[in-house]
Amino acid sequence: MKRNNFLGFTMLLFLSFSACKETPKQEVDQSEELNTWFDLKYEELLQMSPLSLTVQGRKDQYDKIDDMSKEAEDKKLAWYTESINELKERFDYENLNDTDQTSYDLWGYQYETLKEGKAYRDMSYVFDQMRGYHTSLPSYLINFHKVDSIADMNAYISRIQETGRAINQLIDRAKDQAALGILPPKFTFEIVIGQAKGLLSGAPVLEDMKRKIDTLLAAEKIASEEATALKAQSESAIKDYFTPAYENLISWLEGELDNAVAEPTGVSRHPNGKDFYNYKLKVSTTTALSADEIHEIGLKEVARIKGEMMAIKDKVGFDGDLDAFFTFVNTDEQFYFPNTDEGRQAYLDESTKYLDAINNKLPDYFGILPKAKLEVRRVEAFREQDGAPQHYMKGTPDGSRPGTYYVHLSDMNAMPRSTLEGVAYHEGSPGHHMQVSIAQELDDVPKFRTQAGFNAYSEGWALYTEALAKEMGGYQNPYYDFGRLVNEIWRAIRLVVDTGLHVKGWTEADGIKYFMENSSISEGATKAEVQRYMVMPGQATGYKIGMLKIQELRKNAEAALGDRFDIKGFHDTILGGGALPLELLERRVNDWISSQKE
Repeated sequence: MKRNNFLGFTMLLFLSFSACKETPKQEVDQSEELNTWFDLKYEELLQMSPLSLTVQGRKDQYDKIDDMSKEAEDKKLAWYTESINELKERFDYENLNDTDQTSYDLWGYQYETLKEGKAYRDMSYVFDQMRGYHTSLPSYLINFHKVDSIADMNAYISRIQETGRAINQLIDRAKDQAALGILPPKFTFEIVIGQAKGLLSGAPVLEDMKRKIDTLLAAEKIASEEATALKAQSESAIKDYFTPAYENLISWLEGELDNAVAEPTGVSRHPNGKDFYNYKLKVSTTTALSADEIHEIGLKEVARIKGEMMAIKDKVGFDGDLDAFFTFVNTDEQFYFPNTDEGRQAYLDESTKYLDAINNKLPDYFGILPKAKLEVRRVEAFREQDGAPQHYMKGTPDGSRPGTYYVHLSDMNAMPRSTLEGVAYHEGSPGHHMQVSIAQELDDVPKFRTQAGFNAYSEGWALYTEALAKEMGGYQNPYYDFGRLVNEIWRAIRLVVDTGLHVKGWTEADGIKYFMENSSISEGATKAEVQRYMVMPGQATGYKIGMLKIQELRKNAEAALGDRFDIKGFHDTILGGGALPLELLERRVNDWISSQKE
């Protein structure tokens, strides 16, 4: 894979490169000042987002929800611009050590991404079935708003009022989009209307509020009359603020439903859509790869992985071609848990079993290990979707809230056992949970680097670990090893389908057809996947591009170091600097290789 070229930087941010050397006193002094500056600036940035503070386990602005307006985005970009000017004026890049140059470059990368994205801010759909605030805000409050006192509960009630304001701000932005002729597909409207109606009464949130009030009462932190009053205030907040906002949302969605395209192609159908998609590819992959290049990489990877699938088919003695084997794995009842509550619990239990087993082997492959705990849970009913992808939600930096691997279990027929093991590694350890937790626990980089997130890095790492787990002794069941390849070809197919939808004029039906012809993934899961790509352009391409880059870096390191290659050292190098764009990650690995040679 060719060397990437980020966002056309003209500054020295990504062009400067210095060899490892002893740090002179001048660098040490500037390093201390620079890292103090970064921490101060990151704190200013955090204070612009009450939700981000809560996700990190803090209670600053605990009674507020973020400002969702365009004006707030403009204010943030203006602040970032001032910070970049100050960074360049105060610090001499050439006299920074390698770690500090990376921090400098990373801060600049985030700014350039934000600045370039302003031209496309009316292009990303405000409400969709995957990540709309209409479901994520209630989920945030239920999962992240911890109540330890009456003040915390009053803050929760205030946040319900704030949620009404935030949802209405987002509706205004969706109306602006619609006026420009930018609407998501009709299926998105239909799904979001169902989700919003499920939340209309506020029942899931109100149940959580009452449960947290009862916990305060049981702990004797409030009196019974205070509990009664808090529950009444909670009900009023839902009735007066939350429900009216969702009524407003449903009314707008239903009013626009007939204007949405029933059989759409990708975002290229919108004004400026092709440029927007190229921007999303750049952000998602942190490379300059074109849509055509990514499409071709996908086709080649699909063909390669199919060859490995054939080998497993032959190994288990299946009599038939690969398509017949797909059908067998996709339909035989041995590969599914019952579609019952017992079957759902069995899925969670088996996932936990594999994670516990792999955790015992981590010290053989990693020097840095996470302190944070991991939980495996079913997705809350109000946001659960048949066949939707599993996902990870990070814990707090201090470990007070564990990381969570969430699984959609409403339809067990869309959750094959064959892929269970690989997905557990991807979302848990050594995948997302390990990567995110180690980043949050770093103490030798500025705090903003412990919270940075880059799609190709994080998803590429998680996909890399699905294959790594085989080296670590996983997938003893050949059908589960086949499931690992099902997961990998899934990510390769994404390169083909995502670019097909958004650049090559494919319809939803075209995407589903290609998926079904090249994988054993269930039809329900396939449909959910293709609909995901249609509303989240480019995001799904980061997985395979990131995995290929990490594998390439490992191969280069093994070739350069020979017998001196240390797998623990390599993995610690990948994880020990926090999330990075792929070019900065490559620079970090090359520096490590040089240090090992010396």
